Amino acid sequence: HVLELSSFQLDDIRTFRPNVAAILNITPDHLDRYGYRMDRYVESKFRIAMNQQAEDLLVVNADDPHSREWLSSHPVQSQLKRVPMPAYPAEVLEVDGHRFDMSQTVLKGPHNFFNAAVAIAIALHEGVAPQAIQQGLQSFRNAPHRLEVVARKGGVTWINDSKATNVDAVRYALEAMEGPVVWIAGGTDKGNDYGPLRELVRQKVKALICLGLDNRPLHDAFEDIVPEIVDTRSMPAAVNEAARRAGTGDTVLLSPACASFDLFENYMDRGDQFRQAVHGLTAQEQAAQPDEHN
Repeated sequence: HVLELSSFQLDDIRTFRPNVAAILNITPDHLDRYGYRMDRYVESKFRIAMNQQAEDLLVVNADDPHSREWLSSHPVQSQLKRVPMPAYPAEVLEVDGHRFDMSQTVLKGPHNFFNAAVAIAIALHEGVAPQAIQQGLQSFRNAPHRLEVVARKGGVTWINDSKATNVDAVRYALEAMEGPVVWIAGGTDKGNDYGPLRELVRQKVKALICLGLDNRPLHDAFEDIVPEIVDTRSMPAAVNEAARRAGTGDTVLLSPACASFDLFENYMDRGDQFRQAVHGLTAQEQAAQPDEHN
C-alpha cells in the first residue's frame, strides 16, 4: 500500500509504522493550526518516522533546511537516505548509479524531477529493476489537479494545479512554466508569506486573476509588480477574465497558493470547476466557428 499523509493525519497516529517513509520538503503551510510556529509544523511532519525501526527506511530532501535542522537534534531509528535536488532541466536523471532518460516523460519542473528521484530511490530500494522504472517514467501521467493540462486552444495552454494550496507549490509550478502566465490564485489564506514568489511573478506573470472572498493579501503582495490584477468570486468569472487576457503562447495557470474552502468544497471541486469552465469556454469558441464542410 502507498499512502499520502498530511500533517493533520500524522498528528493522530499512535502505532502507524511505515516500512518506507518519505518527507519531500517542508515549507510553511497550515501554520494557523500550529500556532504560527514552524517548529511545531516540522515536528508534525516527522511523526511519520516515530515508530520506524532499524530495518525501515526514511527518505528526506538533502537540500531542505528544515529537515536538516530537525535531524541534527532528533536522530531517527530507521535507515536514513538523503536525496539531493537533481539538476533541471536535464534529459538524464541519475539515482544511485543508474541513469534514467527523462526526455520522453510528461514530468516538468525541478520539483517533479526531485519527486521522480525520490520515487526511483525507493523503487530501487524495494528491488524494482531499472528497466521497469524507466517504463514507469515514460508511461506516467499527471494526476488531476497537479499541473494537469486541461486544454490547448487558440495558442493558449490551460493548466489545473488546484492542489497547489501553499506558496512553495506555486513556486514549483511557476518555475515549470514557459512563456507568459495569466495566474489564477486566491482562496483561504493560511498566513502565507508571498515574498519567495515575487521574483518569479515579476518575470513570468502578465496578469493575476484573484479568486476568493478576501483578495487583499494578493493585492498587497503583487500589485506593485503585476501589470494587471482582477478580482473575481466564481470560477466561470475567473476563467472568462483569464481568457480575455491570454494570447498566443501564454499559459493560464490555476495555482491558488490557498485553501479552497471560501468558495469551494475542496481543492478537487475547485479544479473540477476550472476544467468545466475551460471546456465550456472552448466549446463556445468552437460553436462560434463556421463549419468548413458546409
